[in-house]
Amino acid sequence: MTFQNRRRRPPRRQNSRPQPEAPLPQQAPAALAGIQQLGQVQVPQLESNIYTLTIIGQIEGHLTLPPQNKTTKYEHVIPQLVAVEQNPKIEGLLVLLNTVGGDVEAGLAIAEMIDTLSKPTVTLVLGGGHSIGVTLAVAGDYSLISETASMTIHPIRLTGLVIGVPQTFEYLDKMQDRVIQFITRHSRITEGSFRELMFSTGQLARDIGTVLVGRDAVKAGLIDEANGLGRAVSVLNELIEEKRCGTGPS
Repeated sequence: MTFQNRRRRPPRRQNSRPQPEAPLPQQAPAALAGIQQLGQVQVPQLESNIYTLTIIGQIEGHLTLPPQNKTTKYEHVIPQLVAVEQNPKIEGLLVLLNTVGGDVEAGLAIAEMIDTLSKPTVTLVLGGGHSIGVTLAVAGDYSLISETASMTIHPIRLTGLVIGVPQTFEYLDKMQDRVIQFITRHSRITEGSFRELMFSTGQLARDIGTVLVGRDAVKAGLIDEANGLGRAVSVLNELIEEKRCGTGPS
């Protein structure tokens, strides 16, 4: 029998069962989470004794703002501040501000909590710290503002239907006094100078008030220093070291 006449063996039947997929490496879920949350493949991991709190957009208080607004909800910020106070591994708080203001009572409540923390706190205004954001900027132990950031100082406004005009005016006047007293207690500006900036008529086209940019806020006595992130972290580390030695803010 020649080679050509040999019967060919039938080909082996392929296994129809689906092959199990190779397991993903252990670090894949963390990497995917990093891509989803931060848009980065590698997320820096750092055990730090400093907690960073960001207050951006509009401060949302008792009323829910439209979904397209970038907001900071005070009911989210307050538990973070409580956790900072209770966590023994956190020795300092860095507050980064880029806010247009918002709910006055919510902003004042956050500022009071920052002020009453037992741990050193440094605030840094980036972009803007307007309206009630001024109280947040001065609430820490040391405040900084970037060269290009600005702060708008203006009277408290109320939108909506006003039913009792004399009573509403008295309410707004008392709330405005609370804000002014807090700011003047936590900065170098006097009450007279702050009121003068608040009721100035020469800078804002459709409103009264003043815009301070970078070093102007330092000259006015609102902010301690015009600088950036590196200096803010350095100052906070100095305050933490002073507290360890028993000479820092309590």
